[in-house]
Amino acid sequence: MRAVAKNAGTTTPTVYERYRDREDILRALRLRTRTELFVAISRTKTLAEACEKYLQFAMDNRHAYEVLFDTVGQPPSLHEPWPSFNFLRDRLGEQMGRTHQDQTRLMLSIWSLLHGAALLIIRGEFEGALRTQTIHASIDAVEMIVAAAVDPRSRKHSGPKWPSNLVLGEGERSIVSPRRNNSSRRKMSG
Repeated sequence: MRAVAKNAGTTTPTVYERYRDREDILRALRLRTRTELFVAISRTKTLAEACEKYLQFAMDNRHAYEVLFDTVGQPPSLHEPWPSFNFLRDRLGEQMGRTHQDQTRLMLSIWSLLHGAALLIIRGEFEGALRTQTIHASIDAVEMIVAAAVDPRSRKHSGPKWPSNLVLGEGERSIVSPRRNNSSRRKMSG
């Protein structure tokens, strides 16, 4: 907490007045970053524009973006609101002419693509033409994924159907299946 106070230009007791512990600070940072990300993408009209703003936000706020996704699939982060995921899923549903609830699996793949591109740009220190091409290659890939998904014949799933007990982006309603034990993991990988 002393390091946090020093970096914030305040005293340790002042930090403790606002936050109980490190987790409380990280939660506040995640919630603020999620709000700022949502504001950045919510002014867009299309999924492609939203994806571009998403990537731009990640590059402009690299440290906050990285903290945002630390243990995102585990509580407490899992049970916090994910307004940007929901917004992107809504845009996806609009583009496809379907309800957003039917698009969670597809949105997860698009989100994974965007997040991977964002981290490659950030951690790989992509600049200039490489950064620009990565952004636009990602947006083009999203458009191709959506175009392919609109055709019901192309909607193939590798693996099981989306389970009803896996809910993402819904705050307190978000849940994941219980973790498999180590013996199950060994069977799957071996």
